[in-house]
Amino acid sequence: MSQLSDFTIAAPRPLPVIVLADVSGSMSEHGKIESLNHALAEMLASFGSESQEAAQIHVAVITFGGEAAELHTALAPASSVKWNPMRASGRTPLGGAVALATTLVEDRTKIPGRAYRPVIVLASDGAPTDEWQKPIQQLLLSERGKRADRFALAIGDDADKAMLGAFVNDPARPVLAASDARQIQKFFKWVTMSVTARSRSATPNATLPPPTTDFVLDEI
Repeated sequence: MSQLSDFTIAAPRPLPVIVLADVSGSMSEHGKIESLNHALAEMLASFGSESQEAAQIHVAVITFGGEAAELHTALAPASSVKWNPMRASGRTPLGGAVALATTLVEDRTKIPGRAYRPVIVLASDGAPTDEWQKPIQQLLLSERGKRADRFALAIGDDADKAMLGAFVNDPARPVLAASDARQIQKFFKWVTMSVTARSRSATPNATLPPPTTDFVLDEI
């Protein structure tokens, strides 16, 4: 038998991107939820069109609004995700969303050991209405959570900047602030460009750099 028959092409390694999206009632104001929906749909489309030779970008979206957080978009290759727009209502159960993210990122059946380091993005416009300190500590102490690239966006003046700073937990990575719809989209375009550059690089496990001056919104 020819040795060529034994040759197999290695499957690309997953690069997980997990977005924690605030869908509380206040996000329905001033076009915030519409802008967030648009930004995430564009991000998915960009990721899905990327070459998958070395790294395949996988995306999950966890929403927190109403009485509980939920997995809005199950983790899957971006190219296979059909975006379902989010709706805003209710309270801000951020702690539940962080706990879900920790469970997902540590689940070896969903994110195999060969996967690249995850990227976790948090966007919120208000203060959590549930206990959040312990879930964030558990994320930061978890094997993959502490190594993940974590980014946070404060939407509007009422965002809980202390909570977002605790989530990032890195003086080299500022919490960014968006005051309008344009800046929400600008933040996610920067996330898209950064993750895409990492997936194309010779070292996809490298840490993502902080935002450049072109993409810094209003540092907190």
